[in-house]
Amino acid sequence: SREGAVGAWLRTPLAPGEVITAQSGGFERDPQESSTTDEELNRAGSPGSRGGSSTTPDYGEKRLPQALIIGVKKGGTRALLEAIRAHPDVRAVGTEPHFFDRNYEKGLEWYRNVMPKTLDGQITMEKTPSYFVTNEAPRRIHSMAKDTKLIVVVRNPVTRAISDYTQTLSKKPEIPTFEVLAFKNRTLGLIDASWSAIRIGIYALHLENWLQYFPLSQILFVSGERLITDPAGEMAKVQDFLGLKRIVTEKHFYFNKTKGFPCLKKPEDSSAPRCLGKSKGRTHPKIDPDVIHRLRKFYKPFNVMFYQMTGQDFQWEQEESDK
Repeated sequence: SREGAVGAWLRTPLAPGEVITAQSGGFERDPQESSTTDEELNRAGSPGSRGGSSTTPDYGEKRLPQALIIGVKKGGTRALLEAIRAHPDVRAVGTEPHFFDRNYEKGLEWYRNVMPKTLDGQITMEKTPSYFVTNEAPRRIHSMAKDTKLIVVVRNPVTRAISDYTQTLSKKPEIPTFEVLAFKNRTLGLIDASWSAIRIGIYALHLENWLQYFPLSQILFVSGERLITDPAGEMAKVQDFLGLKRIVTEKHFYFNKTKGFPCLKKPEDSSAPRCLGKSKGRTHPKIDPDVIHRLRKFYKPFNVMFYQMTGQDFQWEQEESDK
C-alpha cells in the first residue's frame, strides 16, 4: 500500500520548520520563511509589552489562546487571520509565535506575554502554519488546554507544493527546478516525499497525529480555494465554529482582479481595501504537465483518505479534471 511505501520517511520526520533545498549537488536544510523574527517575538514577550498586535488596547489582560490556526503553509492562513481579526470579539497576534515548534522551551508565561490583551468575552488567537506538520505540537497544545479549537486551511496539495516552491525560489533563485526536487527518480516517476513542499500536502498522515489528542469536532478545515472564491461563506463557518456572531460578511471583502484574490475592507469605510502583501499571489513558474500529472496520482489516495477522515470532499480531483 502507499502508506507502507512511505512508512520509512514517516518514521524519520523533518525537524520543525525545515524545508529541503539543494545546493552544490547536495541537500541542505533551511528554515521555512516566517513573517516573524526572533527580535519581534522577544520584544512582544518581554514584561510590560503590549503584545504582538499593533492594535492591542491598554486595558484587558493577556490570556493563552483559545483558538489556533495551525496550518497549512501556503494554504491561505494569512488571509484567514486578517479576515478573522476584523471581528471585534477576536484579538490575534499579527506575527507567528512558533511557540509549539521552535520556542516551547521558553514556557507558557512567555507565550502568554506574546498575546494581545483581551476583554472578557473576546477570543485570543494566533496562527503558525508549521504546527500542523510538527509531531510534538498536538501533545503540547493538548497539555496547554485540551479544549483548544484548531483551524486548518487546506488547499489542493499540488498547487500548494508549487506555491511553496515559488516562495523559496523568490528568496533563493539558484535552487534546482521544481521537477528536479519533486522526484527521487524522474525516470521511474518516484516522488520525493521527504521534500517538505511535497510532504506538507499529505494531509491525512499529519491529521492522524492530531486525532490522537483532539476530537474531529474541535478541528475546522477551511478550504483555501473557497477562501478565494467565497471568502464570506468560509468566514461564516469560521465564526460559527468559534461561537461568534457572524459579523465578518460580504461587505468586508473586495475582489482584486490584479492579484486574483479578495482584499479586506472595513464596512462603511471609504479607505482603500487592505490587500495581502507582494509575497502573496506570486506568479507560479511553468511546471512540466507530466510532473503535475504524476503528482496528482501520488496525492489522490491521500486526498481520498483525508476526505474520509474529515467527512468533507474538497473536490481537488474534480477541480483538476475541469482544467
